[in-house]
Amino acid sequence: MDPLPIARLQFATTTTFHFLFVLLTLGLVTVVAITQTRAAISGTPQLLRMTRFWGRLYVINYALGITTGIVMEFQFGLTWTGLSAFAGDVFGAPLAIETLVAFFLESTFLGLWIFGWGRLNKWVHLATIWLVTLTAYASALFIMVANSFLQNPVGSHLENGVLRLDDFGALLTNPALVASLPHVLAAALATGGFFVVGVSAYHFIKRTPEVDFFRRSMRIGVVTALAGSVLVIQQGFAQFGELAKYQPDKLDGNSTGVATPLGVMVTIGFVMLLCTVVGTVLLYRNWLMRARPLLYLMVPAIALPFGAAIGGWLVREIGRQPWLVWGQLRTADAISGVSAGQILFSFVAFGVLFAALAVADWVLLSRIARRGPEPEEAPAEPELPVLSGV
Repeated sequence: MDPLPIARLQFATTTTFHFLFVLLTLGLVTVVAITQTRAAISGTPQLLRMTRFWGRLYVINYALGITTGIVMEFQFGLTWTGLSAFAGDVFGAPLAIETLVAFFLESTFLGLWIFGWGRLNKWVHLATIWLVTLTAYASALFIMVANSFLQNPVGSHLENGVLRLDDFGALLTNPALVASLPHVLAAALATGGFFVVGVSAYHFIKRTPEVDFFRRSMRIGVVTALAGSVLVIQQGFAQFGELAKYQPDKLDGNSTGVATPLGVMVTIGFVMLLCTVVGTVLLYRNWLMRARPLLYLMVPAIALPFGAAIGGWLVREIGRQPWLVWGQLRTADAISGVSAGQILFSFVAFGVLFAALAVADWVLLSRIARRGPEPEEAPAEPELPVLSGV
């Protein structure tokens, strides 16, 4: 049994799961930070309630997303030791920075935000959520720096059979990064916007008494989703020109196998754009909350940006094959010297773990989302989700 396809499938599964958590995390934290800023400036109690409600959903997704990220990191030492040996001096630098940012700075600021309700000055508390947001975006930046190096290994030279880092600045100006990072961040905005719209639509379907609360939330979600959808399409097409420079054969579906996922990604992207344009028009004519057939479509539409993201990730990664580091290291040469049976066992184990995490995330998000916002007379400190209740 050939271990290579199993190892590739294992890494594809773990990174896909983790990427979906990351998209929602980035999108929701942006919504929360903007909402809390408006609440701090205006002093509107309802905006503060919105901050707590959407912030609680963000915290759940963040916590479980961190777990998937830890599992993903194991993959490099478990299955791809050839990559670490050949390109670890270059590839490991941005990953190390990302770990420091995500697991130390971001988590620290998030802890201050969670436990600072009613204890910190409102402007200091607002600063903590913006620091969470900035470190989350910095984490995404360095992950994409590492991935872009695999796509286009700049800033390095070959010495004694391994790659050595020449210029860290070249990693930050890598054309593969400049083209892809805005696309990923726009996808995160679209994901967060569609999530907020879908949850708000659910409450209108259930004829919520919190009409003004979810009308405001719907407005924020639609605007965010529209901005993200426009940018993700614009940046997606902008990447095609860059791809032709450093990976000219990547978009040749006949030779690389990306015709199908590319088509899925592009199709879903335009469906997202259509949905957000229609939603924006109806919203500002005050028809959206009364269009019940459309509300029923908004709830499952939460899945649209996730589907597009999977298609885009497959285009980016499958199109690089057979190279793990483009033009330098083949995927077949990077695999660890372990048996196919061992890789299969770890694949099954990680698959079960990720399935459990996905179910836990969905159950917790659904429970909090259906429950709705806390009553107006609730205490200032938000109730944290009880994980043992799954």
